[in-house]
Amino acid sequence: MTRAAPLREKHDGALDDRGSVRLWLRLLTCTTVIEKRLKRGFADKHDITLPRFDVMAALDRHPGGMTMGQLSQALLVSNGNVTGVVQALVRDRYVSLAPSPTDGRSSVARLTQLGRECFAGLAEAHHAWIEAMLAGLGREERGQLHALLGILKDSLAADGGKE
Repeated sequence: MTRAAPLREKHDGALDDRGSVRLWLRLLTCTTVIEKRLKRGFADKHDITLPRFDVMAALDRHPGGMTMGQLSQALLVSNGNVTGVVQALVRDRYVSLAPSPTDGRSSVARLTQLGRECFAGLAEAHHAWIEAMLAGLGREERGQLHALLGILKDSLAADGGKE
């Protein structure tokens, strides 16, 4: 069995004593590699984009539907980005749009039956890819990393984006 070449990091992970910057670069490297592999897997094996998968996943978690504003908040993207992706999913019959019963200016997006069936297969593939990419971490290590990233997330929230 041949050993895989290590992933390169920006600046090869070497930036003097700046441990925080090196940590951020390592997080960025891991995130970028995982995202690229997911994009490639969805494109090559399912002919779908990662943003379409993300919208379908959000709608799957909200069977009653979501407005464009709710989708953009859930996905941390602009309304314009969500609208284009939803329109493509409507065109492919994976999503339906209906006027909001409470706000005539907005529409509610829902997965169609075809969309739910398609998403089930996509979610299974996504899960398998993530499991394969994280296979080098044991259960305890995954728990530790999750806890540590939770602390980082809380620290970022407390910082409030101060410069």
